[in-house]
This record gives sequence, structure tokens and C-alpha cells, in this order.
Amino acid sequence: MKSEDDAKVLIISVAARMAGMHPQTLRQYDRLGLLQPGRASGGGRRYSARDVVLLREIQRLSQEEGVSLAGIRRIIELEQLNLELRERVAALEEALAATREELSRAQSGYLYPRAELVPARRTPTALVVWKPRRPGADT
Repeated sequence: MKSEDDAKVLIISVAARMAGMHPQTLRQYDRLGLLQPGRASGGGRRYSARDVVLLREIQRLSQEEGVSLAGIRRIIELEQLNLELRERVAALEEALAATREELSRAQSGYLYPRAELVPARRTPTALVVWKPRRPGADT
């Protein structure tokens, strides 16, 4: 489910102004694959509030940290991968917890499903002697 921050509703001039950049810079970042704006039916770029935040981060990394655009692209890719993996881990942890709960319920009812049955913990002490039959012997 997408939030309002993900809605691609801002035209390039508005997004550029909000990010403190020139619209041509946004076009260049799109060509380099640093961010992928949505497209209007006429082909115009549409940006979300989240895109504007990403544009500001790209600008900060470039100007304040001195990271190249290729480095910024890699950072963005790794952060996206990190987010996806965290979401996957959370989903797996939920599935594991549900499976453990189901297993616990199944085991509690499986071993002794009826209340009147009580497990015997005694070790058998009977001794049975076995002798093979001899052919022709009737017993």
C-alpha cells in the first residue's frame, strides 16, 4: 500500500523548486537512474514528496560529502535493498511465530488428545522367554 508521500503528483518545476535544484538537474538524475519519476499520460515527469526528499539527499551527498553520482546511485541501490531485506525479515519472523504457535497447538492436542488418558512413565519389568518351536511338536 502506497502512502501519500509516494503519490507522483508534482510536476518537474515544482519538485525542482522544492529540492532547491534546476529542472535540468532532475532530468539528468532521471537519465542517470538516480531516481525514477512517474510519467503523466502526455509523458511529463511527475515526482512525489518522497522523490523530493531523495533529491535533497542526493544533493547533500554530492555537495557536502563529495560522493560521485555513481557512488550515490550505489548508495541508493543498497539502501533500497536494505529496506526490502528488512521487510522480508519482518515477514519471515511473523510467519515463523505463526508456525511456532500452530505447532505448539498441534503438539498439545496430538500427544494426549483425551483428558482421561494419562501417560505411563514406568519402565516395563516383565521378562519373556522365547523358544523356537520344534518341527512336529504340538503344544
